[in-house]
Amino acid sequence: MYISDTHLKSFLADAGLVSQKDFDKAEVEAKDSGKPIGDILIAHNMVGEDELRRTYAYIFGIPFVALTGTNIKYETLSLIPEPVARRNNIIAYNHKGDELEVAMLNTDDLAAIDFIKKKTRLKILPRLTDVASIKAALKQYQQSLKDNLGDVIRKETEALEHTKELKEEDLAAGVPAVRIVDTLLRHAGAQNASDIHIEPLEDSLLIRYRIDGILHDAMELPKLAAPAVTARIKVLANMRLDEKRLPQDGRFSAEGGGEKVSFRVSVLPTYFGEKIVMRLLRDSISGFTLESIGFHGEGLERMHEATRKTTGMILSCGPTGSGKSTTLYTILDIVNTPNVNISTVEDPIEYQMARINQTQVRPEIGFTFANGLRTLVRQDPDIIMVGEIRDKETASLAINASLTGHLVLSTLHTNSAAGAIPRLLDMGIEPFLLVSTLRVIIGQRLVRRLTPEKEKYALTRDEQNSLEHMIDPGIVLRTLKEEKAVAKDATWKDISFSRPKESAASPSGYSGRVGIYEVMSVNSTIKELIMKNATGDEIEKQARSEGMLTMSEDGIFKAAQGETSIEEVLRVITE
Repeated sequence: MYISDTHLKSFLADAGLVSQKDFDKAEVEAKDSGKPIGDILIAHNMVGEDELRRTYAYIFGIPFVALTGTNIKYETLSLIPEPVARRNNIIAYNHKGDELEVAMLNTDDLAAIDFIKKKTRLKILPRLTDVASIKAALKQYQQSLKDNLGDVIRKETEALEHTKELKEEDLAAGVPAVRIVDTLLRHAGAQNASDIHIEPLEDSLLIRYRIDGILHDAMELPKLAAPAVTARIKVLANMRLDEKRLPQDGRFSAEGGGEKVSFRVSVLPTYFGEKIVMRLLRDSISGFTLESIGFHGEGLERMHEATRKTTGMILSCGPTGSGKSTTLYTILDIVNTPNVNISTVEDPIEYQMARINQTQVRPEIGFTFANGLRTLVRQDPDIIMVGEIRDKETASLAINASLTGHLVLSTLHTNSAAGAIPRLLDMGIEPFLLVSTLRVIIGQRLVRRLTPEKEKYALTRDEQNSLEHMIDPGIVLRTLKEEKAVAKDATWKDISFSRPKESAASPSGYSGRVGIYEVMSVNSTIKELIMKNATGDEIEKQARSEGMLTMSEDGIFKAAQGETSIEEVLRVITE
């Protein structure tokens, strides 16, 4: 689709989406870089990608359709094979007579339209849609899987009745075990689960999924399925079938729905049998930006400033499952340019990234974080990522690496950004080394995102008073105004919040997660406090006086924008 810059400017201005000043600035950059002006506007968050797509649809007279929350008949949806739909971002959503309406992100994709026309022998009517609609429709391909899941499990479990005398090797290779495990993995992927728990009980085998950070019961299998399921997963993960007394760890990969997924497997002996937990790791993290995972405003600026440095340390802090690895991988994706050498030492390697030398620690053979880091420094790196700082030796080596001309990224298990400094001091790191190396410390948690069907409401006076005990309302309101999320003269009475609303697509009212952060820049005043052995509370107080939003305040900021709910922020902050 082509449209002149002049026409695009007038349409965006009339719609109130982009100011003339912002457009002129983007126009200059587009001429200098040779990129389309639309790409520049999106890159600088002057306009959303979907808003721009709607504008194009209006200009060219192409109907725009929103499919979020729409239930598409499976007979219509399946006219386009899932791999083709996923690869080309094209969805068949309405079939009448010899006409097929298809929703697309790019109606200029004539090759895809021609392919579907030849395959279906129907007249194809292209319609523009948004990214959320494509994602929602792609999930519906798995609906048939959910519908027949129970039948598959029941049929194959019954077949196991006749395999009680088989050896474990034969059980693992048998059709029932293969089908049950394959169905479980595909179903968990369709549910966007991050973990699968297979827990042996006295009379059954309980399957649970962790979805958006919350564990849910998925199904219960008969107890007789346990040996076959366990044996099959052990074979996939290259574990010993005859070892039932000691814990084991392994890994395997599978491909489904057009993406490669790695499964990190842990087996633990329990009273009623072996419990299995599988972590699902999507092998690619490319495409994430700091903005997309929840950074904004001054915190975002501090992050970008730190990534432009060639030395020093960036630390991400929080409990297990708070998104620390995703933050570091996103930073790595930003700094991953042809002119730098990046090396990592991790446990485990969660995402595989091109052009980055990733090393897995192996404590059982003496290859620890400290040993790996000691070797990495001799590999001529520019940027180093250490999966986690667990002890004084690793901390000392990471700090020495940052002192000798490297940018070092790592994580710490502390509850807040300010809490990282007392933790490092407790490890025995000298204060003068910390002030010489630390650039930015990030405290973070993950909150669930509300679905578009959310229910809006205004805070009562009592609710406002309760909020004041948790955050500084003035700072949050000021930040909302600075980032133009509310009107300049807005008060808390003018701001609406949202509650989750159940829907067929999302019974919880939530879908996906976003980070809430506190980004503490280690500037001169913070350095003075470190040298004085100040407490974490004193350091946090100083950082807040210099404009740092706490995680609670960032959570309320996002709740005021409708991204999450106040209840969800309170849940993760008080955990």
